[in-house]
Amino acid sequence: MKVKRISLKEQKYGYDIGLLFVTIFLCIFGLIMIYSASYYTATVRGLGAGYYLNKQLVSDLIGLGVLVFMSLLPYRFISSGWVIVPSYIIALILMILTTVSPLGHTAGGRTRWITLFGQTFQTAEIVKIGVILMLAFLVMQLARQWRGWRLWGIMLLAAAVPTVFIFSNDLSSAALVMTIPLVMIVILNGNKKFSIVMLILFLLLIAALIYIKTMDLNKLMKAGDWIAEHTFVHEYQMRRFYIWNDPTYDAQGDGYQVLQGLYAIGSGGLFGKGLGGSTQKLGFVPEASNDMIFTILCEELGLFGAFALILLYVFMLYRMLRIATQAEDAFSSLVTIGVMTHVAFQVFFHIAVVTNLLPNTGISLPFISYGGTSSIFLMAEIGLVINVGRGRREKRLR
Repeated sequence: MKVKRISLKEQKYGYDIGLLFVTIFLCIFGLIMIYSASYYTATVRGLGAGYYLNKQLVSDLIGLGVLVFMSLLPYRFISSGWVIVPSYIIALILMILTTVSPLGHTAGGRTRWITLFGQTFQTAEIVKIGVILMLAFLVMQLARQWRGWRLWGIMLLAAAVPTVFIFSNDLSSAALVMTIPLVMIVILNGNKKFSIVMLILFLLLIAALIYIKTMDLNKLMKAGDWIAEHTFVHEYQMRRFYIWNDPTYDAQGDGYQVLQGLYAIGSGGLFGKGLGGSTQKLGFVPEASNDMIFTILCEELGLFGAFALILLYVFMLYRMLRIATQAEDAFSSLVTIGVMTHVAFQVFFHIAVVTNLLPNTGISLPFISYGGTSSIFLMAEIGLVINVGRGRREKRLR
């Protein structure tokens, strides 16, 4: 049997160097953009120009340690039900406590965080990695006995349970969590008819969004009032659709952030104003270092810088896809696909929201936006993917 030759670097380190490099590069670039986008706000608040940079640097260093730890864990330990099931349950309990207990921390009118032992963190980030591991575990355990709709139903239920508690305060994370099992189901099915059905449903969703986007605002508001009154959708969530339909609606209120973000993107032009040259971050764009950081990037580095960043994400996703297709078993492949789906759709949602292609829901840009919890758990997911790649290489060496 012909054995493919492995480079000395792969033999020595066992890591996917490309994936590791692009992850670290994005984190370093993210630190630069966080400082650029936040130093004015930090100074005005009397926190010191580097306050948010220093906090994010600590989180990134912790995340890097978590990445290395997750990449070195024994494969049998990671795939064990004694680890995955309790992790999923803990994530679910934390999500419930965030929603219904006094431990929930509210900021900007949204309760997305929980405070434990003096530390505040966003529980939806924990749920994402818990759901990815649980879905892969369910497929491994049930695929032989349960096939088709029964297996898919269990997968969707496992993702839907925590999503119920996420939905009221974090619509974007709820949509992201439910996207993960849908992508896994499409990949697992392999049936052309099923794929066509899913494609038709996706196109219908796009058509519905286009219809809402082009509706008369008054008609949309009447429909929104009825939906808010007769369903579990909140009135403030419907207002985001009004802003999406017409950004000038409530331009000094809910529409202010969207309009200022669009101004920032438009003023950047092709090559931008130069790093640090943004004027919109000087108190005009709310959440400039977090939910709206892509707008500051476009203003300072232009469309050229934005395109270069997107290419880095594409390269990261390519490395993950390569690892997933060469994984030794279904569990490893599905975990990698889950992480790839998480990163890809979070990048898409962030860019689509700040450019007003989707309603404003508030979602961070992976590895770039300010946010300690997001950074640490994204690094943990990358560590899992690198672990899968290491296992593939070690088996080939043997």
